[in-house]
Amino acid sequence: MLRPFAETDTDAIFALQSNPRVLRYWDSPPWKNRAQAERFIAVCRQMEQEGTGARLAVERTSDNAFIGWCSLSKWNPDYRSAKIGYCFDEAAWGNGFATEAAGTLLQWAFDTLDLNRVQSETDTRNAGSSRVLEKLGFIREGTLREDCIVDGEVSDSWVYGLLRRGWKR
Repeated sequence: MLRPFAETDTDAIFALQSNPRVLRYWDSPPWKNRAQAERFIAVCRQMEQEGTGARLAVERTSDNAFIGWCSLSKWNPDYRSAKIGYCFDEAAWGNGFATEAAGTLLQWAFDTLDLNRVQSETDTRNAGSSRVLEKLGFIREGTLREDCIVDGEVSDSWVYGLLRRGWKR
């Protein structure tokens, strides 16, 4: 289930974003303090209020446990485009939750927001994220060479794009 973030999610989002395994291929290091989670939730609300994006908590319906988040950001109504991103707890990996959550946001993006293109980027070493995007119909369009340096480690990213006409409901 996708839902807006609440103050009660602070501890769960901090636990997720401070986990080095979860953030292994992220473009920033794991969080060190709880205040970062509070700012994250505030930014989620700000994005929604400004109409620049939506970052939503993902709950597992069987037990209402917080398992991650999924977002549409950088909406551009002139170009009818946005970026999609997601982050899930390692206990949720491999169960289809990221594909289901991202698919729900894509349905909204193409049907309600009338977008023509959604883009995503992932570290070239992150096979799980690449699989999610490819299952959703994204096409790998290129490589951003050495675009991230986190804790001294340089990495490349793949750029994926999905056009409205390539979206499979």
